[in-house]
Amino acid sequence: MIKLLRIHTLLIAFLSLLGTNMYAHHWDIRQFGAVGDGTTDDTKAIQLAIDSCAMRGGKVFFPTGVFRSATLVLKSDVTLHFSAKSVLLGSDRASDYPYQDPGVTFYGGDWAKQALIYANGVTNVSIEGSGTLDGQGAQFISNTLKKPDRYRDRPYLLWFVQCKDIRVSGVTLRNSAFWMQHYLGCERLVIDGITVWNHSNKNNDMLDLDGCRDVLVRNLVGDADDDGITIKSTSPFVSENIVIDQCIISSHCNAIKLGTESTGGFRNIRISNCIIRPSAQRTVIYGKPDGSSGISLEMVDGGVMENIQVQGIIMEGTEVPIFVRLGNRARKYYDGADSPSIGIARNIHLSDITATRAGQTGCSIVGVPGGVIENVTLNRVDISFAGGGSDTLRHREIEELAEHYPEATMFGLLPAYGLFARHVDGLSLHQVRFSSLTADNRAAIVLKDARRVHISQLDAALSKTAPMIQAAAVDGLFMTNSWLPKDKKRQIQLTGSAKKIQSVGNFIGDE
Repeated sequence: MIKLLRIHTLLIAFLSLLGTNMYAHHWDIRQFGAVGDGTTDDTKAIQLAIDSCAMRGGKVFFPTGVFRSATLVLKSDVTLHFSAKSVLLGSDRASDYPYQDPGVTFYGGDWAKQALIYANGVTNVSIEGSGTLDGQGAQFISNTLKKPDRYRDRPYLLWFVQCKDIRVSGVTLRNSAFWMQHYLGCERLVIDGITVWNHSNKNNDMLDLDGCRDVLVRNLVGDADDDGITIKSTSPFVSENIVIDQCIISSHCNAIKLGTESTGGFRNIRISNCIIRPSAQRTVIYGKPDGSSGISLEMVDGGVMENIQVQGIIMEGTEVPIFVRLGNRARKYYDGADSPSIGIARNIHLSDITATRAGQTGCSIVGVPGGVIENVTLNRVDISFAGGGSDTLRHREIEELAEHYPEATMFGLLPAYGLFARHVDGLSLHQVRFSSLTADNRAAIVLKDARRVHISQLDAALSKTAPMIQAAAVDGLFMTNSWLPKDKKRQIQLTGSAKKIQSVGNFIGDE
């Protein structure tokens, strides 16, 4: 009898242990006291579920409900799973978001210290599901006139610092008080199939990858008042080995952007198969309803930008489809840092790009004296501009503005309605087509201080007086297989010193 009792006791213990193992990986926040009525503060209950999950690993489950919360600290080996009708609602009080010490010195670290979900130095973490995370960003004041106070006490929705093996998938992110998501110095990051809406406050970026490496972003659909998919380098960490694919992006500012901060630089980045479309939000805080720029590659605070490939982009309505800038703002990433020297921008390749309803400004690839952009190609690019530029604009001198904040519209209306290129070495244009909705009296292309320029199969609409190419201080220009006007003076118009100019095998005829 005693032996049977012992066997029965052991069997119960075994079954109990088996049951524990079966359910240990699923942590429902209701079991820790979360209410989910949109009013009760569920922070402690959710954090307890996260902490318990971290002891064994698994998933913290958010069921149907609206769970109001202050800052949550994510731990290693934890997945936050949001069911379809679950909402994590960020508190509308800045005091509910304690300042965090990321342990990393970066530009912005003096004021950007808060987040709804914060993770530092963790590994193997995920945010998944089909629920919503809402930061209630419109409730946070951002109208202080002086910098940097205007940035303080506005939390990110997601902030990951020096984390590894991160996955964010499926969820909807809405209404951050600041940037929607900031990944700083992270490795092996996958963002897949998320939806973003960020139109509730200033500085409402969609996604900021900052000094991260080995990153895949795909199937993102987002709409933001400020910049869209943004790759930054606010510290010596290099942003490298990044793939962005099959995204649909709307931004009042720059849809796809490298910069502005560039301390560590950008290397080995591929952006492909994306659509850039006008924002559904027609009122703006910054920028333009249809966007200031489609692709902006900006290098102004030192560092190296190299091996950048942008391919298969369709865009509509952006003022400036393509903007490449090497400047010399030379901003330190913290007060005690050395002032950065002029950076390096090289090996930049853009192909298979179609843009319609672009604005009147024109595209530009512009370095600075002593800072030349090297080896840039535009291949199979078709852009339709608004047109309407005057003959006077064609002779307009463009200031260097080397120390200015980089912006695709920073120079105003350019001398070229298609492409203005200055301080470049190794520029190749192949199968490029420029057109305008109304006649434009500017040149299609203006070159200044340009070396080794190769143009083939250029097809650009011209007014009756405008030249195809206007060139000054050019050393090496070869043009072939392109459509040129009959008037030789309008084919390649030299307005300054030039040498090694060759035009062969082109098609000559009336426009």
